[in-house]
Amino acid sequence: MDGSDNSGGPNPAFDRVLLKISGEALMGDQGYGLHPPTVTRIAQEVKNVHDMGTEICMVIGGGNIFRGLQGSAQGMERTTADYMGMLATVMNALAMQAALEALGIHTRVISAIRMDEVAEPYIRRRAVRHLEKKRVIIFAAGTGNPYFTTDTAATLRANEMSCQAILKGTKVDGVYDKDPVKFDDAVRYDRITYDDVLQKHLGVMDASAIALARDNNLPIIVFSLDEPGGFRGILAGDGTYTIVSD
Repeated sequence: MDGSDNSGGPNPAFDRVLLKISGEALMGDQGYGLHPPTVTRIAQEVKNVHDMGTEICMVIGGGNIFRGLQGSAQGMERTTADYMGMLATVMNALAMQAALEALGIHTRVISAIRMDEVAEPYIRRRAVRHLEKKRVIIFAAGTGNPYFTTDTAATLRANEMSCQAILKGTKVDGVYDKDPVKFDDAVRYDRITYDDVLQKHLGVMDASAIALARDNNLPIIVFSLDEPGGFRGILAGDGTYTIVSD
């Protein structure tokens, strides 16, 4: 797109996106829980993109508080463990909402599990209206069903909201052929297909999330959330990242 937005910069590459981040992204250098300065830093990154005029919805994992698969691996019944993990995502969503509203961004937490005192229930048309009013939406509690990850929830909600892309913030600046932390010769892909991600087990998202994105032709952009300005850079046409698409 050409022209300028109201802030005087270039128009963003996408009008509406979903940002998916892990719960671990919120714990900073701690081994557990929430690190308020890190939450504020990520909120500022979201604000920078919001100021460009892009409509933003978010899905945040819960692994910094509780991870359902780990709970079930320790003998807990899987359904109960997954519900506990969903509740952890609500805690993270409320923390992010508080950080965003402290920066002056109107934010709504929408939960797939009803808890009307702290979050709105998921109603698609209402959620779309929030986006149209330039509010940031944080989808919490996954899909509301056990056995589905927040990756799948993010892809589902992105499709329902007619997002143009999923932006997945990670600790590395894209998708590599092997772990770049362990291997100095790891090669980053600029672009890779959904099928290659599945066949090579590259771990971008779980298989059902990748398949859902592929079936609806929804690109996934993987970038580093630790790189200052990385989120805004993608929308401005800069930065380092990998696009997963057909």
